[in-house]
Amino acid sequence: MANQQNALPDPTDTDPQETKEWMESLEGVIAQEGAERAHFLIEKVIGQAREAGVDLPYSANTEYINTIPTDQQPKYPGNPDMEIKLHSYIRWNAMAMVVRANKETNVGGHIASFASAAALYDVGFSHFWRSINDPSGGDLIFFQGHSVPGVYSRAFMLGRLSEGQMDNFRQETDGKGISSYPHPWLMPDFWQFPTVSMGLGPIQAIYQARFMKYLDSRGLAKAGDRKVWAFLGDGETDEVESLGAIGMAGREKLDNLIFVINCNLQRLDGPVRGNGKIIQELESEFRGAGWNVIKLVWGTHWDALFQRDKKGILKKRMMELCDGEYQTFKAKNGAYVRENFFNTPELRELVADWTDDEIWQLNRGGHDIFKIFAAYDRAIKTKGAPTLILAKTIKGFGMGQAGEAMNTSHQQKKMDKEQIGRFRDRFNLPVPDDKLEELPYLKFAEDSEEHKYMMQRR
Repeated sequence: MANQQNALPDPTDTDPQETKEWMESLEGVIAQEGAERAHFLIEKVIGQAREAGVDLPYSANTEYINTIPTDQQPKYPGNPDMEIKLHSYIRWNAMAMVVRANKETNVGGHIASFASAAALYDVGFSHFWRSINDPSGGDLIFFQGHSVPGVYSRAFMLGRLSEGQMDNFRQETDGKGISSYPHPWLMPDFWQFPTVSMGLGPIQAIYQARFMKYLDSRGLAKAGDRKVWAFLGDGETDEVESLGAIGMAGREKLDNLIFVINCNLQRLDGPVRGNGKIIQELESEFRGAGWNVIKLVWGTHWDALFQRDKKGILKKRMMELCDGEYQTFKAKNGAYVRENFFNTPELRELVADWTDDEIWQLNRGGHDIFKIFAAYDRAIKTKGAPTLILAKTIKGFGMGQAGEAMNTSHQQKKMDKEQIGRFRDRFNLPVPDDKLEELPYLKFAEDSEEHKYMMQRR
C-alpha cells in the first residue's frame, strides 16, 4: 500500500481517491488470497467491461522489470563462487580458441556472442540439462551457432576435446578440427542438431517439441518431462523462421518447449532496436501467441535500488529509454550512467551514497546466475504453454575496450596483448604476463575440487 500512497500523481486521473480505493482493494486480495485470485477477478472485471461495450484493447506488455520478484526466487542449489570461477575459465578458453585460430588464418568466429550468453549456458549445464543416458531420455538443446566456442571450451575442460582440436576451430575438413557451428554430420558424436543464427534452431525446436507430444499422445514414445530448449539471439528473431511457427507452439500448448533469447541488444553492426526495446516487442509477440513469457532484465545489484524506490520512478525511467541508450551506458562508465540514467534529483537521490564503481556494477539479468536459475526453474515447471525467457545481457561482456557493448563487437576476431591482459584481470585468471600472447588454454587437474564439481554436474 505504501507504494501506491507515495506514487507519482497521474495527470490523467480524474478521481485519485477512487483510484486509491480500487488499488487498495486489489492489494488486499493479493495479500489475503494470492495472485491467482487477483488475476481471476481482474479478468472478470475486464470481461464485464467488454460486454458493456467498453473498448479495452489487449496489452501484452508488462513493465520493463523482471517477471519473477526477488521474494519468489528459489534458493540457489549450487556453489556460486565455484561456478563463477568455472565460468571464468570457460570464457577464457572460448576467447582464446577464436583468437588463436585467427592468428595465422582468417577463419572467423565469434567472441562477443558467447561472452554475453556464458552464464545462460552454464546454469543450464550445471543444474537443468540431462544427457541421453538419464532415465528420462535427456533434454534436447538447440544451441545458438555463434555461441559454440563456449560449448567447445566446456567440453575441452571435461576432457572431451583436445588442444589440437581447439586449435583447429573452423578447420575441420582434414578431420582434426571442430566445426564452425553445430552439425551432426560434421561432428556426429558431439552435436544433436544443425543450427546457426539464421532461425534454423527455433523452428526445428518447435516441431521437435510437437513431434514428441505427437508420439506420446499415440502411445509410441513417452515424452515424460523431457524439455526442448532453443537458444537464439535477439537479432536472429528478424529471421522469418525464428518466429514463423510460434503461433502453432502456443495453440498446441507445447509446455515441453523453452526458448531463451539472449537480448544483448546488438546485431551484426549496431543496436537491434536502436529507437525501441526488443524485449518489449518480443514479449508482446510471444504473449499474444499464447506463450508464457519470463522477463530476465535486471540483476541482483538492482534489488537494493528497487527496495529504496517508493514512488516507482526507477521503473518509469527504465521504460523511457531505448536499446540504443542502454548500449551507450554500457560502453561508457559509472559516472556517465549516474549523469545520464539517474538524470533527475529524485533519481540521483537513490544513488547518492553510491560510488561510480558501485553504479557501474549494476548488472543485467542474463549475467546473474541467481536470476537465471529462478527463470529456468519457473520455465520447467510451467504447464499448458511453451515458455519464452527474455534475458538481457551485454554483447562482448568482459571484453572491455576490445568490444564490450560496442557496435563492432559481433565481428571481433582478434585482441591485442593489452586487451587480453584486461580480460584476464577482469576474470581473475592465472595467466602470467609473459604468457598472455600465447593464450594458453586453461583447465583444472582431474583431482581438483573444480574438476570434480564439473563432472558431478555433467
